Amino acid sequence: MPQGQPVTVPDDNLTTRQRRNRPLLIVHTGDGKGKSTAAFGLALRGWNQGFDIGVFQFVKSAKWRIGEQTVLERLGALHAETGEGGPVQWHKMGSGWSWSRKAGDESDHAAAAVEGWREIQRRLAAQTHDLYVLDEFTYPIAWGWIDVDDVVATLAQRPGRQHVIVTGRRADPKLVEIAELVTEMGKVKHPMDAGQKGQRGIEW
Repeated sequence: MPQGQPVTVPDDNLTTRQRRNRPLLIVHTGDGKGKSTAAFGLALRGWNQGFDIGVFQFVKSAKWRIGEQTVLERLGALHAETGEGGPVQWHKMGSGWSWSRKAGDESDHAAAAVEGWREIQRRLAAQTHDLYVLDEFTYPIAWGWIDVDDVVATLAQRPGRQHVIVTGRRADPKLVEIAELVTEMGKVKHPMDAGQKGQRGIEW
């Protein structure tokens, strides 16, 4: 893409504006660090453009509060107070989705994942958000908790102009196939390989 220009212009009978404004399905996958970080960076960029942001974390414990959550929720509060940017909602899995507050253990996670996915489907149908971050969503798909064909059909047929970002390792090939933007992050080195644990400000 030299100087931000596409390499080819498809014969799709769309204007440049129509083509530019098409909603994107974005997948961040691979074994390297930074998949979620990049997705939250896009959420910050979208917030600045006034997007309604919805973040849905599928694996991290509800008790673990990452730094990006604090920042985005404060930006959501700023929007409520001043109108700047856009609204932000953040929902986490673990001890239960934040709208249900159900207690649970490992045996309940599959059902909770399906419940969370159904809520996202309802929001997509209602065009609730402009940008959805489905963080670590590849895992419940890979574990067979959520049907990949249902995911592909829902995302491919979503109405309006709703951008969706999916993160996680080993993204299903069916999801990769329908995505417009796929980035595979490869690990070259990681401090954990040398026995160093995650540190504040880098991992959370």
